[in-house]
Amino acid sequence: MKKLGIYIIRQYIGTFIFTFFVAIFILLMQFLWTWVDEFIGKGVEFWVMFKLLFYTSVTFVPMALPLAILLSSLMCFGNLGEFYELVAMKASGISTWKVMRPLLYFSLVMSVLGFFFSNNVMPYANLKMQSMLYDVSHKKMTLEIPEGVFYRGLDKYVIRVAKKSKDSNWMYDIMIYDHTEGKGNVNVTVADSGYMAMTPSQRNMIFTLYDGYNYSEMIDDRDYRTRRPFQKMAFKRQLVSFDMSQFDMHHMDEDAFKTHQSMLNIRQLNVAIDSLNVLYEHRQESNDRSLLSRFQFMSTDEASFVRSDKKLKKKYDDATLNDTISVFNWPLLSNLPEKERQSVVGIALANTTNTKESLVTISKEMNNQRINIRKHEQVLNQKFTLSVACILFFFIGAPLGAIIRKGGLGMPVVVSVVFFVIYYVITIIGERVAVNGDMSVFLGAWISSLVLFPIGIFLTFKATTDAALLDAESWKKLFMKKDKKRKTI
Repeated sequence: MKKLGIYIIRQYIGTFIFTFFVAIFILLMQFLWTWVDEFIGKGVEFWVMFKLLFYTSVTFVPMALPLAILLSSLMCFGNLGEFYELVAMKASGISTWKVMRPLLYFSLVMSVLGFFFSNNVMPYANLKMQSMLYDVSHKKMTLEIPEGVFYRGLDKYVIRVAKKSKDSNWMYDIMIYDHTEGKGNVNVTVADSGYMAMTPSQRNMIFTLYDGYNYSEMIDDRDYRTRRPFQKMAFKRQLVSFDMSQFDMHHMDEDAFKTHQSMLNIRQLNVAIDSLNVLYEHRQESNDRSLLSRFQFMSTDEASFVRSDKKLKKKYDDATLNDTISVFNWPLLSNLPEKERQSVVGIALANTTNTKESLVTISKEMNNQRINIRKHEQVLNQKFTLSVACILFFFIGAPLGAIIRKGGLGMPVVVSVVFFVIYYVITIIGERVAVNGDMSVFLGAWISSLVLFPIGIFLTFKATTDAALLDAESWKKLFMKKDKKRKTI
């Protein structure tokens, strides 16, 4: 039995490693396809790009690991069934459950490793990936001046060239607008040709211009708007230097991302959730006190409440005020004169309108705080769903492979993708509904596991009892038997 377990593990481990890295590669290609516009034309160094892709690949492990376990389990048991090895084991008195046991232990180990990975490695990988992605996405495009277009990629300069040579270093019919003084298009340089080259330090770009003119408007003159004076200076050769440090990739401080829920482990998430709940309660109490203070009217002194406000009286017509007074027939108002009563109701209506607007603002703010708390709770539950998903997909893939008895990358891939898509779609829907507050966060995070758990139990039961679940002949005989019984009746 020990040799059999080693044999099954050996058959399984190669398939698992292969499917795991294939899943990582597919997810990484999807990431590149989404962000390709942010990477092209920016001259990002190879080492920076490699680190970004590495950290991004690490963040895909929670999705790739359950998929790899599902696909490898299905392929392994499918191969055993297709080549009648599983039949030989059963004939020797070894049940399907005993054959599954070594791989179950392996899945449990991967589940534990997945939990520690999700809690300790994922926050660090997310922090590095998000900070580097921010740096790359906010990096300027490399200097590439097109023909016949006013190029604005250089700070405080606008350049237009009519034609460029094949190596893009020589340019012709050049026009440069200098905005370094911040006074508009007052300094313009025109040249017949020019040559562009980097300095040895790679920190500056030297533009050597030939046969041109410098035009400068003298806007400091007292009669500038009437006389419009300007200065014209011809040159045979002129050097213009551009600072290229603006094209460097500036690194964002990682501390700006550390408070995000995806960058925290379980201990930090619990502390953050407690702090957010305390802050939410304090904010709610403060809002309650603020709203109650708006309605503390005329506690003892009527004269302190009644104020003459002519602008407020004009805002509301007498009919509306009279209707309001008839509805709210307060004993206090009945003791006031008609004009003062209208003024009181007008003030009350204005106060109510302001209170309504304040309530809308407070409601949005409190709802955003609740959403933030639910997002932290959702990430906390995700630390455990990865481990459970590894075991769950094993109990789906292994018995299903023993039932369909098809190995290779054909049928197993199709079946695995179907189950994984179902799991992923249910997970996304449940998490979004839970974040919006229409479902508990716990149920939203675990609903996909709850849906697939009965399927795993059913398939495991069918596989261990040798039920012909996907045998076409068995289903055909069953329907023929039912049809025959119906005709007899």
